[in-house]
Amino acid sequence: MSDTKPAAEKIGLSRLQIAWRAAQDIADGSYVNLGIGMPMTIPRFLPEGREIMLHSENGLLGMGPPPAKGDEDWDLINAGTRPTTVLPGGSFFHHADSFAIVRGGHLDISVLGAFQISEKGDLANWSLGPSAARVPTVGGAMDLAAGAKQVYVLTDHCSRDGSPKIVKQCDLPLTGLACVNRIYTDLAIIDVIGEGLVVREIIEELSFADIEAQTGAALRLSDDCKALTAPEFEDA
Repeated sequence: MSDTKPAAEKIGLSRLQIAWRAAQDIADGSYVNLGIGMPMTIPRFLPEGREIMLHSENGLLGMGPPPAKGDEDWDLINAGTRPTTVLPGGSFFHHADSFAIVRGGHLDISVLGAFQISEKGDLANWSLGPSAARVPTVGGAMDLAAGAKQVYVLTDHCSRDGSPKIVKQCDLPLTGLACVNRIYTDLAIIDVIGEGLVVREIIEELSFADIEAQTGAALRLSDDCKALTAPEFEDA
């Protein structure tokens, strides 16, 4: 008889479910940049009937969902070098013009990943510091954190070693100061406001005390906190 114990079932939303939930909050008429990683799955989940213009920093406005398997055009990629599509009316332009959109304040939302977020909304998402296995590159993250009217962050609530990603103060190299407005994790949705961190939604399996125990900063529960749920998706 084997003494091997079955792996504990992961509690919380999958990465695709986090992206789906964030997509529901993107308003009609928004101009949105999607960062590398989890945010790039958002085009799959944008609600029908909303006109949302997706911007890619390599020079594309009007980005569509990923192409079907076999229909990829490798001359048409997003900032993460993944194949993408273009919606009718989409346009291509120089990299410098793309950053003029970012730096000119023309983006309503920037959706980014994170290594750490502080209770003041400081963001660290480009370097793991001296312990990094490879030399990091910041890319356009600093411009996107500073240039968009709102910054949404999509991330796991804790790192692989169990340490919280939401902390009182970041100890990793910063991307931007006080730039994050809303955090979407596998366990909760948290708003960053002047008074601190406010929990808006929590997965049904956990309590507010459970979320507090996995967060490295003080939290406040909103009066209208809801259950955080999402449909099931295949990881393909």
